[in-house]
Amino acid sequence: MNRSDVLISAAELLRLQASSRAPRLLDVRWTLPKPDGRDDFAAGHIPGAIYVDLDTELADHANTEATAGRHPLPSAGQFQDTVRSWGIDSDTEVVVYDANSSLGAARAWWLLRWAGLNARVLDGGLAAYEAAGGEVEIGASPEVAPSSVSISPGSLPIIDAADVSAWDGVLLDARAAERFRGETEPLDPQAGHIPGAKNAPATENVRDGAFLDEAALRQRFTALGALESPVGVYCGSGVTACHNALALATLGVQASLYPASWSGWSADPERPVETRG
Repeated sequence: MNRSDVLISAAELLRLQASSRAPRLLDVRWTLPKPDGRDDFAAGHIPGAIYVDLDTELADHANTEATAGRHPLPSAGQFQDTVRSWGIDSDTEVVVYDANSSLGAARAWWLLRWAGLNARVLDGGLAAYEAAGGEVEIGASPEVAPSSVSISPGSLPIIDAADVSAWDGVLLDARAAERFRGETEPLDPQAGHIPGAKNAPATENVRDGAFLDEAALRQRFTALGALESPVGVYCGSGVTACHNALALATLGVQASLYPASWSGWSADPERPVETRG
């Protein structure tokens, strides 16, 4: 996997839309302060895009076990039903995007790749599309005919708390530095980070909403030791960790996701915590 397998430019998307190979577009208009982006989607989105609700379609909140974290992954059966509702088949080209530096889109990308399906993220998101001359439409998601696709779950690696405890490699924490250091914790049971983890804020993978170029990303992850050893990624609840997994995938590195992340780890009083930088 390389950068062109993972990301698509706005210019390339516009060319595909004008051809007979128009991709299925998924709009993950989600932010942590405003998880329901339905009204933002309705106010303007790429023509033909389907709105994706991260909290209900890309997570399983029926799983109330604290150690599963705040955004547990949907089961294979749940996600297969969701993919079918989007009208995606095994050979469908899928492009996911958002308006928040691809932080939500990366979760959809990861799940689709985990399911063995083809997906890319629109580099720069909605803003890049409009800057390239793309027009937006308003209104709700279009009706699409459901598919009967069968997914292949497990196509990307997942690790659990036991794996993390014994991890023989680099473990990257995608949260902001102050949360990593334990100076503040607005969401989860304890402040701090998993012992031995390195801080790699997902927001530093991008500049002005678009991913850094290959050389800059390579320099960033080389400095973290993430190009020389097995890599595990986590964050607060397993969403922005996918952004680090995506950035690493542009460099040909496959990371293992710890879905429960800090919210799951810190909910277990038996798990150790570090609070230094």
